[in-house]
Amino acid sequence: MRVIWLPLLLALSSGNALAQACVVHSQAERLDVKVCQQNRNIPEKLFHDGFCQPNLPGQKVDVAFTEQCPAGAFGVCSNAQVANMPYRQDIHYYGVATDAAYLQPFCESQSQGKWLKP
Repeated sequence: MRVIWLPLLLALSSGNALAQACVVHSQAERLDVKVCQQNRNIPEKLFHDGFCQPNLPGQKVDVAFTEQCPAGAFGVCSNAQVANMPYRQDIHYYGVATDAAYLQPFCESQSQGKWLKP
């Protein structure tokens, strides 16, 4: 029995597990957006290779993987549902706090999430 658990314990303690959050920073001529998506129930590979790899033509995009979203968000759409899928994530918004005026209604109606002010 110990032989089976040893690889699992090594994998968990090695720090090589996929991150469960990603910070996406996109920039264009008059655009600077930073969000962090924190995974709730999306399969790890799909989250890492799909959800955290946005296709934003004409924008410079940087993605950083972390264990959890950093502090400093002006709002969080908690338990947001991905459109037409059974998946959920928490979306942390950074930058211009007045953007909450349209992000909060979208969060609550379209994403069926709960808007939180950290």
